[in-house]
Amino acid sequence: MKTVGYAAYSSDAIMAPYHFERRALRANDVAIEILYSGVCHSDLHTVNGDWGPQPYPLVPGHEIIGRVLEVGPEVTHYKAGDHVGVGCMVDSCQECDQCHHHEEQYCRHGMTPTYGAPDRIDGEITQGGYSKHIVVREEFVLRIPGALDLSRAAPILCAGITTFSPLRTWNIGKGSRVGVIGLGGLGHMAVKLAVAMGAEVTVLSRSKKKEEEAKSIGALGILASTDEDAMAAAAASMDLIIDTVPVEHDVTPYTPLLDIDGTLVIVGQVGPMKEFMSVPMIMGRRRVAGSLIGGIKETQEVLDFCAEHDIHPICEIIRPDQINDAFEVMNKGDIAHRYVMDMSALSVED
Repeated sequence: MKTVGYAAYSSDAIMAPYHFERRALRANDVAIEILYSGVCHSDLHTVNGDWGPQPYPLVPGHEIIGRVLEVGPEVTHYKAGDHVGVGCMVDSCQECDQCHHHEEQYCRHGMTPTYGAPDRIDGEITQGGYSKHIVVREEFVLRIPGALDLSRAAPILCAGITTFSPLRTWNIGKGSRVGVIGLGGLGHMAVKLAVAMGAEVTVLSRSKKKEEEAKSIGALGILASTDEDAMAAAAASMDLIIDTVPVEHDVTPYTPLLDIDGTLVIVGQVGPMKEFMSVPMIMGRRRVAGSLIGGIKETQEVLDFCAEHDIHPICEIIRPDQINDAFEVMNKGDIAHRYVMDMSALSVED
C-alpha cells in the first residue's frame, strides 16, 4: 500500500513529507486510513534523538484514530468502515506471562512500538501515525466508542492510558487525594480521569498562573511548589502524585506531600532524574515509582471510561504541514492541551 506521511530525516526534528509503502496484509492484519493523529511530547524527544540514535527517516505518531479499509482473512473483530484506534504499541510476543496478564507493554521479549522499531516478523522499521495509512495486527487495534468525538479522541491512546494506568494500579476512587505535577498534555488528562473516579485533585506547579484552567477541569486548585509555606502546610495530604514533567527535574520537594504509604509515580520524564533526598521516604514509608502505558485491555477500558464520562482531551486541531510549528511550541515548555493533526489534508498523490 502506497502512502505518505511526515518524517524526520535526521535528529534536527524538522519534519518533511515522506512517501513510503505499508506492508501487504497478513492474515491477522487490519489496514486503516488514519483520520487523526495526536502529537505527543515523546514524538519530539524521539525524533530529536534524545533517547538514543533513531532509524531515520522516521514517521512518529502513536495516538491514531482511523477507519478500517480492509482486513485479513483471520480477522474477526473488525470490518471495513469501523472506527478504530492504535496506540503506543503494535505487537508483542503474546506468549509470556505479562502478555497473558494483558500487560503487553511489559512483554518479557519486548513490545514493538508503533514507530521506530523492527517488526517482529519481517524486521522492517515500524512507521507511525503521522501518515495517511497504517497496517496493524488485529490484537493491537482498539474499538472507538461512538460517544467519543473522533477529532479529540486520539490523545486518549497515549496521554489517557499513561495516566489512567497508575490511577487504576493504585486503586484511586472516591475520597482519594491525588496530586498532579504539571498541567500539560498528560497532566490535564490525569486531572480529568482522577476527578471522574471521585478523587480530590490538586495540581502542583511552579506558579498559579494556570489555576483557572485547573479548576475548569475539576481540580481543587494549584499548589505552587515555590510557595514554601503552602507546601509545608500540605505535608502528608496526598495518597498519590502523578508526575507528568517531561524533562529532568527534582522530586524532593514533592515527596513530603505524600501521606504514609503514599506513592509518587513518574510518567513524564524518560531518562536521568536529579538526585533526591531519601529522608521523607524513609520517615513516611513513601515511595517513588514509574509507570509506562497500559496493556491493550486497559487501553480499551480507558476509551470506554472516557466515553461513559464524556472525557475528551483539550485539543488544538492542526494540519500535518503545521507539525514543525507545533514542535517548536512544545519545545519551549508546557502547554495545557494536545495537538492533533487532521490527516485529511494528506494525499498520496501529492
